[in-house]
Amino acid sequence: MSEFATRSGVLHVEDISLTDIAARFGTPCYVYSRAGIVRQWQAFEAHMPAPHKVCYAVKANSNLAVLQVLAELGAGFDVVSGGEIARVLRAGGRAQDIVFSGVGKSDAEIRYALAQDIGQFNVESDAELDRISEIATEMDCVARISFRVNPDVDAKTHPYIATGLEANKFGIPMKDAMATYLRAAQLPAVEIVGADCHIGSQLTETQPFLDALDRMLVLVDALENEGITLKHLDMGGGLGVTYANETPPPIGEYLQAMHARLADYPHLALYLEPGRAIVANAGVLLTRVEYLKANRSKHFVMVDAGMNDLLRPSLYQAHHDIVNVVESSAPEVSGDIVGPVCETGDFLGQNRTLRVAAGDLLAVKSAGAYGFAMSSNYNSRPRPPEVMVNGDHAYLIRARETLEDVWRGESLIPNSNSQ
Repeated sequence: MSEFATRSGVLHVEDISLTDIAARFGTPCYVYSRAGIVRQWQAFEAHMPAPHKVCYAVKANSNLAVLQVLAELGAGFDVVSGGEIARVLRAGGRAQDIVFSGVGKSDAEIRYALAQDIGQFNVESDAELDRISEIATEMDCVARISFRVNPDVDAKTHPYIATGLEANKFGIPMKDAMATYLRAAQLPAVEIVGADCHIGSQLTETQPFLDALDRMLVLVDALENEGITLKHLDMGGGLGVTYANETPPPIGEYLQAMHARLADYPHLALYLEPGRAIVANAGVLLTRVEYLKANRSKHFVMVDAGMNDLLRPSLYQAHHDIVNVVESSAPEVSGDIVGPVCETGDFLGQNRTLRVAAGDLLAVKSAGAYGFAMSSNYNSRPRPPEVMVNGDHAYLIRARETLEDVWRGESLIPNSNSQ
């Protein structure tokens, strides 16, 4: 997180102190560094010249300004819903650079995607293939498709974010892939352009990616023997980041290893779908300490951000470093950093030690991915604002919700006493 540095005892993002951000926008508050996003994007792009393509996984952070920054850099986009397609287009992304993944695409989403003439669908089942063919035929257009194949590779990650095993809901089993491709070649209104796989998220080793790539290349060869020549191979995303003590491979090392495996396939473009690796360490969540509390067995630092603002610690038992924004001489506290949500699982960090007092401003680091994107209004809590910093300028890129926003769209029924 090189864009977040301490100067004169105060944590800054680029050229602005986080204390100034909190004073201007309040807490809780998500803060992103534009430079951090650009730096990580360029680390991928440097090793992926055309025709290779990097498609940012929109689900990691779908704020329009984040998508705008990436669109201006020429990114492709991996989406998993019609809403994400609309966001990409609204932010300036090109339809031809959109890859539509996801296991449960609806009729309406498929029609919308075809009407926008997106780059391709990553098809995840025989039933979805039939539906896309039928709708494209009805609309008198051609759907470019790639099949997501499940290579049955253990990603060695948290079970909730492992996606490449036969036990997972994603993709077509490798043993069924050939038959599905051959059937697709006979269907109307579809054009086969590639093959796709994604084995999981937050991977910290290169070998699982290479194991999956080797299995996919066996399929590529088998398809070629059947007269089906693919234009690209999409190996998904999943490269991990450092939250605590993880040591993921450098981006260049990971990409060079994959390109080496593809040396004998000069006609095959490599597609990748990183999300977390681009935005996670480009963001923090600011939160204010409300109270310090202790019982006979434990200390608690009670803050104004909760699991509705940042779900990852409760959902995945995920670790985020948490620091005092201003260097403090307060007494050291060892305990859990917890929020105001009425759940025992409402915590941002457990068993932490830091110098802290009521009123202090804390930064939850590495919160740029799957932070705001997974937030909710649980306990009728308005969601926090999002701020983008560019040098010495801070831009409000999503306003803090009001209470009226929380119940927008709801309606009261007629007073039953008047019936």
